[in-house]
Amino acid sequence: MRVSEHGILNCGEPGTCRAITTFPTVTSLNDATLLATYRVGTTKDSADETVEFRRSDDGGCTWSAPVSPFGTTVEGIHGSLKVVYVTQMANEHLIAAALWVDREAHPGKPLFNDETEGCLPLAILLADSHDLGQTWSPWRVLPLPDAIGPPSLTSPLLRLPSGKLALSVETNKSYEDSSRWYQHVVYAYSDDGGQSWGVPVTVCQDPTARIFHWDQRAGVCPNGKLVTFTWTYDRETNRYLNVQRRLSSDEGVTWSTADDLGFADQPSHPAILADGRVVVAWVDRFHTRSIRARLSEKSDAPFLASTEAVIYQQESDIMATSATERNTGELLAEMSEWSFGLPYAASLPDGDVIVVYYEGTVSSMKANWARLSI
Repeated sequence: MRVSEHGILNCGEPGTCRAITTFPTVTSLNDATLLATYRVGTTKDSADETVEFRRSDDGGCTWSAPVSPFGTTVEGIHGSLKVVYVTQMANEHLIAAALWVDREAHPGKPLFNDETEGCLPLAILLADSHDLGQTWSPWRVLPLPDAIGPPSLTSPLLRLPSGKLALSVETNKSYEDSSRWYQHVVYAYSDDGGQSWGVPVTVCQDPTARIFHWDQRAGVCPNGKLVTFTWTYDRETNRYLNVQRRLSSDEGVTWSTADDLGFADQPSHPAILADGRVVVAWVDRFHTRSIRARLSEKSDAPFLASTEAVIYQQESDIMATSATERNTGELLAEMSEWSFGLPYAASLPDGDVIVVYYEGTVSSMKANWARLSI
């Protein structure tokens, strides 16, 4: 693969509520346009954060002016939007899934509590559009059991071969809960287009609470298999392990054993091509300080080093602090200081792949895009 084109999706505006851009996503719609979302705010974790949308009808070379279609007050509570994922349904129907942060429960506090490893109250919101995202329904809250705790959203809704929808949710602890954190991933399923949801089922967990499965990115392959890529963390050694891949042939009921992909840190949402090939980008934060991508010939094939493309290279000579020098709570808090990351990949109609990501400085971060030619 090679980077054939690149550009800016959104520039940060220092000193404003649009200074810091993070959590970019991009969706290729069935009218051949691209719909991108990203989060903007005064800082990387701020009560004024919200999500903007932009469109491109030329494969990402140029983008429309930003729009903010969603409010941040939910059921009378002031909050903020951290990320919005978009899933194409039939015809012009889109579903947006968002992660919302309650900013009233602990005013002025950061998202993560570095003493307890807990986080602020969160909710997952859903909205529908029947005109390819020009207009949207009001938010509705996805009901989840209290036992899940504040729910994290790290992937868009998945359209399954059976017609069901699946939503991947990661569990957290409440802000002041100092008990041991048994982090795990659950799936909630809907068989009526996202209007109602069943009881979530656990799909990924270490019962000893040693290994955490963070930011699990999921996709559906042309053969109907689900594939996930997980940012894997060992809390005893305070070390990020290599990215793990798992496959499911029964819509998430059972999963293959974890496959070590040979590279560490945070993976992207996978770009799954029509012929079954898969492209995954990842953040190599502590070694080469870069964002890279590799290709596999099918969902269970190796990601060979010979296919690797470098999407972003940090120019600074300052190395990121090693994860082993931080405990789990400190690592969670330190994420607000990272200056690049969160790649998101999507396949394009012409067989190429687009990857969006953020990078910048403490005062200004932007979202960029890169086209990968295969």
